[in-house]
Amino acid sequence: MNKTYEKYYVPAQSPWPIVGAVALFLIAVGAGNFVNEVTKQQPGFGGYMLTAGFAVLILMLFGWFKNIIDESMSGIYSDQMDRSFRYGMSWFIMSEVMFFMAFFGALFYGRVIALNWLSGGSNNAMTFELLWPEFEAMWPLLKTPGGTETQAMPAFGLPLINTAILVISSVTLHFAHVALEQSKRGTLKLMMFVTIVLGITFLSLQVYEYIHAYTDLGLTLASGFYGSTFFLLTGFHGMHVTLGTIILIFVFLRILKGHFTPEKHFAFRAGAWYWHFVDVVWLCLYVFVYVL
Repeated sequence: MNKTYEKYYVPAQSPWPIVGAVALFLIAVGAGNFVNEVTKQQPGFGGYMLTAGFAVLILMLFGWFKNIIDESMSGIYSDQMDRSFRYGMSWFIMSEVMFFMAFFGALFYGRVIALNWLSGGSNNAMTFELLWPEFEAMWPLLKTPGGTETQAMPAFGLPLINTAILVISSVTLHFAHVALEQSKRGTLKLMMFVTIVLGITFLSLQVYEYIHAYTDLGLTLASGFYGSTFFLLTGFHGMHVTLGTIILIFVFLRILKGHFTPEKHFAFRAGAWYWHFVDVVWLCLYVFVYVL
């Protein structure tokens, strides 16, 4: 009895995973030191290490993506390989969901439980009366028990504009996907270009928002729980928007080279999944960090 087996491509050993691990190590250590240096206003090597980490990460992305694109265009991938990519991207996004759930959990813990304790809740009445008798539990926490004061970032204005920008970018990306499935290459290129411009605009406005927070509102990483959670959530989301924009740029370059067909375009679909995920996270972040 003859059996027909589906071919499965096994790639050769690659240096890119270890390069990516080095990049993430540099980013993690550099970011931690950089935050301490900014908070304590002490010069150090954190900024240089963080920059080097991002440089190595971009190098890894270009090299690894090139290898995968070359393999895909050569036709050596099977249906099983395509399914592996789908499962991998799905689990990656699920891990990112858990990542942000942890940060939202920290935000809710601080607002609902820690603030209550600091204001004398539970069995902490004596501690409150002795240490922080003038402390007022409120959110945003504009004055810490130690006396550090700040101002809240308003929900309407720049954050609302950025929210509209990300929502519109999801719409334009959807139109690009529909155009790809209908073989409308002109519309596809236009909608992808607009989506990338909107992503870059969002990041530029977020940088401006951070400058405004530091210079005008006194809202910094050293502004207590409100300041730290604000920059933690919005900063990590900004990093994800940056990664998503880089992915969309790669996809756009492939579109310009004539890649993708209505039947085979998972790289496009994976980038779209990630971008829509980032947009949904921002909507939750806007509500819980800026509005409530």
